[in-house]
Amino acid sequence: MIRLIFLVLLFLTALLTVFRAPTNFLWMTAIAAAEYGWIFVLFTSAFLCWGFYDVPYKTLGTIVGIAAILLYLSPIIRAGLVANQLNNELIISLHIKKENRELFERSPFSFFKLFSLNKKVDYITITYQRSADKEYKLDYYSAKKNGKKPCVIVIHGGSWSSGDSQQLPELNSYLAEKGYNVASINYHLAPGFISPKQEEDVENAINYLIENSEKLNIDTSKFVLLGRSAGAQIALMTAYNHKGGNIRGIVDIYGPADMVWGYSLPTNPLVMDSRKVMEEYLGGTFDQVPENYHNSSAVEFVTKNTPPTLMIHGKNDVLVAYEHSQRLELKLKAAGVKYYWLKLPWATHGFDYNLRGPGGQLSTYAIEVFLHSVTNY
Repeated sequence: MIRLIFLVLLFLTALLTVFRAPTNFLWMTAIAAAEYGWIFVLFTSAFLCWGFYDVPYKTLGTIVGIAAILLYLSPIIRAGLVANQLNNELIISLHIKKENRELFERSPFSFFKLFSLNKKVDYITITYQRSADKEYKLDYYSAKKNGKKPCVIVIHGGSWSSGDSQQLPELNSYLAEKGYNVASINYHLAPGFISPKQEEDVENAINYLIENSEKLNIDTSKFVLLGRSAGAQIALMTAYNHKGGNIRGIVDIYGPADMVWGYSLPTNPLVMDSRKVMEEYLGGTFDQVPENYHNSSAVEFVTKNTPPTLMIHGKNDVLVAYEHSQRLELKLKAAGVKYYWLKLPWATHGFDYNLRGPGGQLSTYAIEVFLHSVTNY
């Protein structure tokens, strides 16, 4: 009976690779189930082996366990299917020329990389602005190649009210190893500071990096903004309103692109009170400050001059609806802007916590190709 109970629990957890999580706790469990599925396969297999003995409900437990294993393997299988099409889609969408296709010599997804380790790169912490409340710092990862290199500015998530520059640092190290400078910034948090203060922070960070470009070895004509979740909204708005012409592209990882629409269709309250989060960031309800919601919606600021945009979003996202990327795609396509949307059918919010997981591998690969295409590096 104990065997059956554990196998049923593992099966129910495996369902999170297919269905959206109904609560906040199960959302975090869904990240583990989809991106660390091989570990769950090992646990399930161990309980299945117990079935060689004469235990109650042996056949039922075996059927449930096999079904769980298949579900845990499904993100890996689907990642392989996405990988088979990814190179051609990137080449077409980003207009990549034949002479710039050296990245495509390796596969976007490798089963064996699921078990690999990420390499860490040292960084320095720098104060890039001082405000009345405190100093605001950034973590700077120098490119591991000589000469002036493009700079990726990373903007963390956290519902605009939490998080910091140390969030998910593995990608920063990876990009530095590939030859990009990376500046992961801290910014003013809500509810103490409302939008567009955070966009001003990004602009101040850009100005600081330009002023110190000689000692930091930055090519000041080639900045790319990369944001996750709330940070993606800040990245989109900053880039779409930036006048300098030196932001070459934006990487939008599961970001809310239409704040008006998002407020009208809130997240499941058992996962997050999204309306309260938006009200704290924008200074009130939609009825109170409708202009703030409009002015923070990237979909309203897309023009033919908008920089190329890479969107990455999981269909099982329960914090920022998949439809945000759909709505942004329509605007980008109508304006003739170069873009690519990496769609991950199994992934939920925060899937890139594990760069070696199915979603992590594909998103890292797409980011690397995108950076290469927009910076010509």
